[in-house]
Amino acid sequence: MSILVIGTVAFDSLETPYGKAERVIGGSGTYISWAASYFYQPIFLQSIVGEDFPESEIDALENRGVITSGLEIVEGKKSFFWAGRYHENMNSRDTLITELNVLADFDPKLPEDYKQCKYIMLGNLTPEIQLNVLNQLTQKPKLVVLDTMNFWMDIALDGLKEVIKKADVLTLNDEEARQLSGEFSLVKAARVIHKMGPKYLIIKKGEHGALLFSEGHIFFAPALPLSQVFDPTGAGDTFAGGFIGYLAKTGDLSFENMKRAVIFGSAMASFCVESFSIDRMKNLDMVQINDRVKEFIELVRFDTDLA
Repeated sequence: MSILVIGTVAFDSLETPYGKAERVIGGSGTYISWAASYFYQPIFLQSIVGEDFPESEIDALENRGVITSGLEIVEGKKSFFWAGRYHENMNSRDTLITELNVLADFDPKLPEDYKQCKYIMLGNLTPEIQLNVLNQLTQKPKLVVLDTMNFWMDIALDGLKEVIKKADVLTLNDEEARQLSGEFSLVKAARVIHKMGPKYLIIKKGEHGALLFSEGHIFFAPALPLSQVFDPTGAGDTFAGGFIGYLAKTGDLSFENMKRAVIFGSAMASFCVESFSIDRMKNLDMVQINDRVKEFIELVRFDTDLA
C-alpha cells in the first residue's frame, strides 16, 4: 500500500519580506515526500537531479522512509533551479530565474517495485510526464491525486484533460479552478470540473484556507492564522503530502475521512511556511502535528442552542 510521489527535486533561491535564502533545497517531490513521511512509509520518490545535488539530502530522505532508487542522478549536469521574489503581502511572487537543467530531459522510467504502489501523488509536472507514469503502473491504484497549474492549461490543455480523467482527486488553486472551468463561482467551477473525471476536488485559497468538493458535498478548511509567514514556497506541495499521507495511513477514502486529510494537510502546510525551504519539515514529530491539528479544531469549534 505504498505511496508513489512524482515531482521535482531542486534548488530554490528565495526573497521574502523576512529575508533571503540562496540555493536551498526545494521541489514539489521534496516537499510532498517530507510531509507524507510523517504519516506513512515507505514512500517511493521518482525524480531527477544533477550531480550538484547534495548526497546528504538524499540520505535525509532515505532516513525518513523515502525510497530513492527512482531518483535519477545525471552526472555532468545541474539540478532544476528556480529563483523568486515574494511581494509584501506574500500572496504573489515574481519569478526571477528558471533553469530547467536536467528536468528538460526528464523521462521517468519506474523501477519494478514502484509500479505496484496503491497511492499515487502526481506533483506539478507536464501532463505528458504524468500520463507516462500512470501508464507504467502494473496494478490499478487505490487513489490518484493530481496537482497542476495554469501554465499547463495555457500550453497543454488537451493533455491535461487526459490526466484529469484518470485522477480521483484534483488539487489546484482558485484562479486555476476558474480558468479550467470557465466559471467564476467556485461552486459552479467544481461542478464543471467533476464532469471531467475526478470524484474529489480540492481548491486551495492560500491564506484563506481550502475547499473540498465531492458529489454535492462541500467542506471548508480554514488556514491557521500565523503571526509570521517566512516563506510560502512549497506550502501547496506540503499540503498534498500531508493529505495523501494521512489517507494512506488510514486507508479510508470516504468524504468524512477526506475532510480529516484536508485538515492534516493544512496543518503540515502551516508548519512549512514558518521557515525557509524544508527546514521546518525536518524538525517535526507527531506530538507537534497533532497539537497543530487541535488548533485547527479549536478554530472552528462553537456551541449553539439550535434545536
